[in-house]
Amino acid sequence: MKTIIYFLFALALVYGCASTQNDKPMTQTAPTATDNDTVRIANDSLEYEIIIIEPGFNTFLNSIARPEGYYSQSYLENKNQFLVIEYNQRVQQPFRFDPNLYPQQIDYNSQIDYGYEVNYKLYNYFVYFSRQYNQRFGVPTRI
Repeated sequence: MKTIIYFLFALALVYGCASTQNDKPMTQTAPTATDNDTVRIANDSLEYEIIIIEPGFNTFLNSIARPEGYYSQSYLENKNQFLVIEYNQRVQQPFRFDPNLYPQQIDYNSQIDYGYEVNYKLYNYFVYFSRQYNQRFGVPTRI
C-alpha cells in the first residue's frame, strides 16, 4: 500500500513539475478542502477540540510523517510548547508575518496532559506547516 502511495506521490510530483505551453496567465486559487483534508482531534473529558482543515495535511500525516510511537510524549510536549509560543507571537505581529498564514492563536497549556495523539498531530502539523509554507521556527528573522 505504501508503495502505491509513494508511486502516486512521485507521479503527481513529475506531473506537477512538467512545463506547459499555455498563453493564458496563471491565476492562483485557494485549494478546496475535502473530508480527507480535515483532521479532528477531540477529548470530551478535557473538553477540547482541534480541527485542522489544511489541504494535504492528512496525506502528509499518513505518508511522510514519522509513525506514531517514533517520538516520546515528553519530546512532543516540549517541542509543541516551544512551537506554539513562537506561532502565537507571529499571530500577534500581522504586519511582520502574513495574517493569512497565522489567523488565530493556538491555546496550548503545557500544564495539561493532552495525551500522545494530540501532541503527535500538533507537532506534525507544525512540521507540515513549515515545509508547505517555507516557514522556519526557532530562527531569528531579519527586520
